[in-house]
Amino acid sequence: MSFTRTLRAVGGAVVAGAMLFGTAPAASADQTRKDQWPLTAFGVDDIWKVSTGKGVTVAVIDAPVDGSHPDLKGSVLPGKSFLAGGGTADHPDGKYEHGTAMASLIAGLGHGSGGSDGVKGLAPDAKILPVGIDLGGAGTMSYAKPLRYAVDHGAKVVNMSFEDYADTSPAEKAAVDYARKRDVLVVASSGNTGSGIPRLPAAVPGVLAVGAMDIDLKVWKYSSYGPHIKLLAPGVHIRSAGVETPNRLANGTTDSAAYVSAAAALDRAKYPDLTAGQVANRLVKTAVLPDSMKGKKLPDAHYGYGIVNPWQALIKKMPAGSENGPLPALKDGSSKASGKAQQAAESGKGMSTGVIIGIVGGVVGLLVVVLIVVLVIKKKNGRNGPPPGGPGGFGGPGGPGSPGGFVPYPPNPNGYQQPSAPGWHPPAPPAQPQGR
Repeated sequence: MSFTRTLRAVGGAVVAGAMLFGTAPAASADQTRKDQWPLTAFGVDDIWKVSTGKGVTVAVIDAPVDGSHPDLKGSVLPGKSFLAGGGTADHPDGKYEHGTAMASLIAGLGHGSGGSDGVKGLAPDAKILPVGIDLGGAGTMSYAKPLRYAVDHGAKVVNMSFEDYADTSPAEKAAVDYARKRDVLVVASSGNTGSGIPRLPAAVPGVLAVGAMDIDLKVWKYSSYGPHIKLLAPGVHIRSAGVETPNRLANGTTDSAAYVSAAAALDRAKYPDLTAGQVANRLVKTAVLPDSMKGKKLPDAHYGYGIVNPWQALIKKMPAGSENGPLPALKDGSSKASGKAQQAAESGKGMSTGVIIGIVGGVVGLLVVVLIVVLVIKKKNGRNGPPPGGPGGFGGPGGPGSPGGFVPYPPNPNGYQQPSAPGWHPPAPPAQPQGR
């Protein structure tokens, strides 16, 4: 019997997901935990034996995060709010719970006996650095300063689960480059418009853009697409921590980006010597594709390189690859190594001209060596960056239908997270949306 037919015979998209990713399903807990189908599909029981994200800080540039939430106590650093009034960002602003939701998907700890109840994140031992911004006015608040703050305060991964309608400013592009030069991986959601119109910041060069898949393991109908898309991740009927209510249920590529940020945190904890680009490379090289996509040119505008597979990204043996991975090289040729040299130069204002010339000469020499190594690797492997397709043997997402006949919510006209629907329990359809 073919793999796809086996999935159909077994039935249930969550079970199909667990088989797809090749790991054991999560242990049974309360209903909220049971509703977290991505954890079951990813096989977190196996993943957490290898990495929990410990020692990695993930910045969440979003609405402020409720650090007192039962599922987030101990995970949230003070951070900084860029909203009017400033201060820390580890408490909700009273308007939006979106940042709290994203933080819980990344580093939620759950609650109750052994943390078996409530919302658990994919990288539960990572720390959340909340960076508060205004989600109310799309295109009215620059993320340039918030991103630089995140980089300067220890983030190794930055999650930007929002979409902007305005053009990217030079300051914002410079902030993305600033992050990359300092070895920080920037992850962003592709948008919830279901169109090919590029959404920002996902379409900014150097950002790891993430689209959404549904519980059928198919591309979500409202997931924005384009040539910049690198990965898909779960983004439909996602249970996360709330503020007005203990938890929420929502759709959106914002959730997908949070899961990819968490997967990156897992890898950064296990492979601390890899660059941000090499971590991205592990994620895309282990991504899963349906049979219908095999042999097609990648990245695909809808699938990118496929569905993120955190388990394989952790355990698969592969060369580190180029330091940029699937991300484009910086225009000035900067890299992790040259970025560190730049930091030293910026802090060494009292150095003599001879010392500065020596540093510059060393950096130039290093770049020449790196260029030679990259060319040799490229010639040997036939291509640089991620290969087309994921691991063999995947029977495609054509297995069972989604439980309960789920129908995605229509896209939010404001461009951010889809409305929550508290009280959902499969197989019954979710309750009516209750705002943001």
